[in-house]
Amino acid sequence: MIWRYILKRILWMVPFLFAVSVVSFLLIQAPPGDYLTTYIAKLGESNEVLDQASIENLRARFGLDQPLYVQYFKWITNVVQGDFGMSFEWRQPVSGLVWERMGLTLLLSLATLIFTWAVAFPIGVYSAVKKYSIGDYIATTIGFIGLATPNFLLALVLMYIGVVYFGSDVGGLFSDEYIDAPWSLAKVGDLMKHLWLPVVVLGTSSTASLIRIMRANLLDELNKPYVDTARAKGLSEFWLIMKYPVRVALNPFVSTIGWVLPSLVSGAVITAIVLSLPLAGPLMLQALMSQDMYLAGAFVLLLSSLTVVGMLISDILLVLLDPRVRYE
Repeated sequence: MIWRYILKRILWMVPFLFAVSVVSFLLIQAPPGDYLTTYIAKLGESNEVLDQASIENLRARFGLDQPLYVQYFKWITNVVQGDFGMSFEWRQPVSGLVWERMGLTLLLSLATLIFTWAVAFPIGVYSAVKKYSIGDYIATTIGFIGLATPNFLLALVLMYIGVVYFGSDVGGLFSDEYIDAPWSLAKVGDLMKHLWLPVVVLGTSSTASLIRIMRANLLDELNKPYVDTARAKGLSEFWLIMKYPVRVALNPFVSTIGWVLPSLVSGAVITAIVLSLPLAGPLMLQALMSQDMYLAGAFVLLLSSLTVVGMLISDILLVLLDPRVRYE
């Protein structure tokens, strides 16, 4: 039965991804002008002027002289074949620029997600079980501070502490000698040394939020009759809590997969700039500002696809986790 449900959800993804691709392309085209307009404006700032013939040649070269629907079908046909087009600004294939940044971005996102769950789950359970204890008050206070502190401000504070008190290199994801070096065990080890700071910075607010959600949901479940019934049957307190109420209270953890991945990719732009991280966010922002439509469109389409895939994973895990959720 579950395989039928999974297949049905996957089939529904196809028309939805097509609709997402259309909306993504229209959003990129929505601002007035195009990349050529921005390019001419930059040349005007340096007192360079292009004649009309040169402008028309560039427009034809970039394919901007074609109708919008022609541009879309040409773009989406190439995307299906794995070709995201050429970046106007960088003068190189978009796929190389995208996968170079998206690989590191997804690695950081998954590491942040694991950190968030690993910290929020035990603290949330403890805070609910030990309600109004000193530990609960401490967790609540830290949670409110985590929610109220902007990520970029926390990044600046941790960078200052790392440089001044520990003398460590806290900028970027690699040391200078490994930035352009081929992948090796040494480079992976250097990446792990730099990864902790952005993981802590990006995961703090999500962790604080999930602690509060876990505490609230678990408190609701602990007061229900089935918990008293299980306790009366002699089930130990630890297994009682972990087997029944915690399993139900885990729903928010699973349901966040759908939005946490794209939010980590697109929501870390300022943090990535502050920490000099070679992630997708800053490059996407630059592509949007310069109206580099193929590069920006690739990022928007990939982020939308991450949302769809995340929602699929969330739905499947919810069905497996909570028997109250039915396949129908």
